[in-house]
Amino acid sequence: MKNLDFLPVLLLVISCKSHIPIEPEFSNLSNKNQIEIMKVNNFRFLGGIKNFEGKTLRDSLIYRSGNLHHLKNRSFDDLEKLKINKIIDLRTKQEVAKEIDHLPSNISYKNYPALEDKNDEMKNAKKLALKGKIGKDDADKRMLRFYTDYVSENPQVIKTIITEILDSDQPILYHCTAGKDRTGMITALILKILKFDNDVIFEEYLVSNDLRKNVINKRLSLANNLHFVFPKLDIGVIEKTSWIERDYLQAAFDEIDTKYGSMDIYIHKQLGISEAQREIYIKRFLH
Repeated sequence: MKNLDFLPVLLLVISCKSHIPIEPEFSNLSNKNQIEIMKVNNFRFLGGIKNFEGKTLRDSLIYRSGNLHHLKNRSFDDLEKLKINKIIDLRTKQEVAKEIDHLPSNISYKNYPALEDKNDEMKNAKKLALKGKIGKDDADKRMLRFYTDYVSENPQVIKTIITEILDSDQPILYHCTAGKDRTGMITALILKILKFDNDVIFEEYLVSNDLRKNVINKRLSLANNLHFVFPKLDIGVIEKTSWIERDYLQAAFDEIDTKYGSMDIYIHKQLGISEAQREIYIKRFLH
């Protein structure tokens, strides 16, 4: 596994080298789908967007978020009001062990890591970054590689994740650590299955930058005040692993086209979803 969206949580320091900040891209969609729950970041539902057939995605059936480790007991009622009865955790076994989701006992929980951190690459990457041996450009390459690997290394796991989401007869929530990369790719594939245009898919994907803006800016501000702790660390590494970029998701789409021939072939052959089944899902989730 080449990179993950949990790295920026650990990199809260900055190099004293001169640096030109990244200008993140934000979504043109409103934040009306955001759900504010204490200690849970990037929580929103899919809904209100139209596919290329002019059909609108129903609200309050599919939810996405960052991890639920800090979910408060007082917020359990919020999940109950949303009628969420199943959580799908996309994180690695190491991430889960470190920060177990804090959930009501009546919610079903599944963990499906499509990429496993078998060689502690996350820990090793962090050490290299702190020593200044991973810079902004390398971080960019690692993120691109993570996106291509995620959709292609274990398509059977991707199939299981997406099938569970689309076959659920109750509202369902899936998440990773920040709710932006792995969660973003699963969302993009779901929207592809439901026949949404790339323009809409990318706009929904970029909402994560809008909803995480305050978190990231606080992280970078703290880093500016702690540059003396790890002076060799390139702030570009923090930025590249904190913000999402259009090129990242495009890399995943390009990998699918290159390796499998097209998105439709990937959906049909790798995810096991026929055109007839797609139409069933479209009738279920759109109106």
